[in-house]
Amino acid sequence: MPAPPFNGSFAHNWTAEILPQRPLILPSRHFVYPNAAEEVEKGALEVLVRPGGAVPQPFLATCALGFRDPMAPTGIWPAPHPDWMCAVSGGYAYLVNTAEPEQFHMIRYRPVLEIYCCLEELLLLFVGHHAILAWGKDGEAWESDRLSWEGITVTAVEGAALAGHGWDWRTDQELPFTLDLRTGRRT
Repeated sequence: MPAPPFNGSFAHNWTAEILPQRPLILPSRHFVYPNAAEEVEKGALEVLVRPGGAVPQPFLATCALGFRDPMAPTGIWPAPHPDWMCAVSGGYAYLVNTAEPEQFHMIRYRPVLEIYCCLEELLLLFVGHHAILAWGKDGEAWESDRLSWEGITVTAVEGAALAGHGWDWRTDQELPFTLDLRTGRRT
């Protein structure tokens, strides 16, 4: 499975490699996300993570697949906190603490359709069908209100603003919006 280009925009204390399949011999540390998933192995994203700092022992992160749809992203991205990694498997997004891999968060959007990096505000932006969720250095920063009834198109992320449009069922039109990236509110 080819990985999308690695976006090294946030400083991070780890390296990671997407493996084409699960290794025959598992490393001594292996974590499954989410840990209660049934049949997680079918199509799962397998990532070999090498933490930095005082935890040099690598671990295998097995991330359950969301959707087998080319529109649902798969890959790894740095997060605003240097110890955390974002792994996305078929639109299911996991934020993993590489220093303490038993700590993770799963983004509630099923699926996440796009991921954007906002360096100025130190945010990862997760775009779903109806809204956008922002993840900062200390966790979830904000969630927008409903921006669309079926699909969001982001047209620009510049400075502290995100511009886009979404479909409104009442008018049957694509309506523009602009969000303040500091608060997630429309401007």
